[in-house]
Amino acid sequence: MQTFEAFLSDHLPKASSFHPHYEAALQAMLMAGGKRFRPALLLAVVRAYAPLLVESAYHAAYAVELLHTYSLIHDDLPVMDNAALRRGQPTLHVRYDDVTAVLAGDALNTYAFEVLSNAPFADRVLVRLIRTLAENGGARGMVLGQAIDCHFEGQLLTLEQMKLLHVNKTAKLIAASLKMGATIAGKRPMEEPLYAFGIDLGLLFQIQDDILDVTQSAETAGKTTQNDADKNSFVTVLGLERARDEADALASELHERLARMDECLRLELSALLDYYINRHKESI
Repeated sequence: MQTFEAFLSDHLPKASSFHPHYEAALQAMLMAGGKRFRPALLLAVVRAYAPLLVESAYHAAYAVELLHTYSLIHDDLPVMDNAALRRGQPTLHVRYDDVTAVLAGDALNTYAFEVLSNAPFADRVLVRLIRTLAENGGARGMVLGQAIDCHFEGQLLTLEQMKLLHVNKTAKLIAASLKMGATIAGKRPMEEPLYAFGIDLGLLFQIQDDILDVTQSAETAGKTTQNDADKNSFVTVLGLERARDEADALASELHERLARMDECLRLELSALLDYYINRHKESI
């Protein structure tokens, strides 16, 4: 069976022209690696319920990774986080220029849906997958969260407002990945429970990122850290110790919910989540 990384490498966006670095910019952040957390969630659900569909599901997993990678490229821009490092590599606006970074992000955004549209599934399944990815990655999801984050930089939000911010900016794409896995596997009754689990998992993921931002070096994290002082992070709003308490409580709840899942799904997700649910404890 082909691995997901091999599939990704075989389907890198290509656009041959006389532009000196456009094609290289499209591929740079994808080739730099990353956790591939969202694709892994999608594929874990498919593997649990429909293992014969795993290779076909690579299209959907890659589409999620493309959308996530575009968001990182834009998030790192000077007008947003002005970050110099991502996935252990110089960010695209540092390596090339702002225009290249903007256009590379735009291209990966649309390429995500091109890749997904070519998945070998029935049209009705493709429409559901495309809708889920668009709803959670676009105007009512990740982009909304980014807009709130940027607009209220330097203004302290309430805890509930900040949770709404990060549900949209981070959690919805994680939740969508789980839901899309259920859609591919033909498990429609599982779509919404997995989506709800993914929202809380995404919030935990964000709390952990905020903790690691103040406790890890850029070299360890592979991205710019100590960069959230003016932003609405869980650490800036709650303080480091309360943020850790919040992460501990959410991690414990997610472990309990994971334990109640049916065995095939629990085994697949546990193999992936045992580390991620507790990664904030590395900083203690």
